[in-house]
Amino acid sequence: MSDAPNNAGPPNAAPLPVRHPPFPIVRLLYAFGYGVIAYFVLHIIFVLAFVQFVMIAINGRVHDEIKSFCMTLIQYEWELLAFITFVRDEQPFPIGPFPKTA
Repeated sequence: MSDAPNNAGPPNAAPLPVRHPPFPIVRLLYAFGYGVIAYFVLHIIFVLAFVQFVMIAINGRVHDEIKSFCMTLIQYEWELLAFITFVRDEQPFPIGPFPKTA
């Protein structure tokens, strides 16, 4: 047996070109759109954090509905960034379902 690699062609033939998958232009466009949404969601989270500080200053305790909504927005922000960075393939809201927190 020979230790030489099997190229499946004559010894003087040019190597076969490496085929790459096509560039995912559609995913790039979705990622750009989701990036714009993530930008606005992040600012909404900051505004709600400020509102939560004001509510704590007034009432002395955390407002549970704002806290719950912020948790949902943080989960949504994670889903947006995960799709943009190829961590997950499922598209987030508005194409996919809106995240649910426990």
